[in-house]
Amino acid sequence: MSADLLSNSQALAIDGSSLDRLRHQAGQAATPQTIREAAKQFEALFMRELMKSMRETTMSSGMFDSPMGDMGTSMLDEQYALQMSGMPGGLSELIAKQLMRQLKMEDASASNDPSSGPPSASAASAAQAAALASTPRAPTSTTEAPSSEPLVPPARIPAAAREFVQQHAELAKQVERSSGLPASYLLGQAGHETGWGRREIRMADGSNSHNLFGIKAGAGWKGKVAEITTTEYIDGTPRKITAKFRAYDSYAESYRDFARLIGNSPRYADARDQALQADTPHGAESVQSWTQGLQDAGYATDPQYAEKLSRAINTTLLLQRRM
Repeated sequence: MSADLLSNSQALAIDGSSLDRLRHQAGQAATPQTIREAAKQFEALFMRELMKSMRETTMSSGMFDSPMGDMGTSMLDEQYALQMSGMPGGLSELIAKQLMRQLKMEDASASNDPSSGPPSASAASAAQAAALASTPRAPTSTTEAPSSEPLVPPARIPAAAREFVQQHAELAKQVERSSGLPASYLLGQAGHETGWGRREIRMADGSNSHNLFGIKAGAGWKGKVAEITTTEYIDGTPRKITAKFRAYDSYAESYRDFARLIGNSPRYADARDQALQADTPHGAESVQSWTQGLQDAGYATDPQYAEKLSRAINTTLLLQRRM
């Protein structure tokens, strides 16, 4: 490997000078070496975004939140992404092979490299990124497959997601039978709101509130309450506030209460209709309609709530198909 390419391999393409060097080298001569380096940079960027998304879908304690802390976390994720990219059998290898086929270019090193992994390992490094950063009804003959699958293979999805799905699958199916809301939607939303069970809302004494859906305790709530610091978006800006959330004696109560809220509140009528009337509730378009309907109705203040929730539900669907 040339000195220029070696230096590029140690820098992520978000660095302007690194990207300029890579573009210059690719423009001078489209060789297998430059193509592999470009593919590695793409994989690194992909894994950085994957880790960023995984962090955003987990609740933060708020104790160590600060601009400097966020910057440090971002820099650490970039280093993780860079170190894990370009591994044998990874995403960059598939990208490089595809580009070389399009350019009718042969990669002599690929056929002679005994460490090259099979295509089934193409997302292994992306899965490692998901594990560092750190969405399931059992499949039936009537379950529609999602129109697209995440690149993370089910065997490498973080253990917390798999364990959460296994723990709550039966409860979600029971609520699906009584309410009509797809179990995959319920599981994905509960997983998103709690960081797959790792960021559940706690009572003042440290006990579990069993609130899986982040439902607040309004004036009409007569049950137990958990008061915590949470993040709300006000005019698009995240703010730390203290809020009261409903508390339950069991997870089953939480699932049933969420189904009642969605079923009885007029504000969620559009989202509810999307879920109950969809011909293919497990398709990507139906999932997006559900999540966008909740966001439009004001279920959460995060402007990216629909996007994040869609990712969690689609991951749940992928797990359901493989369990």
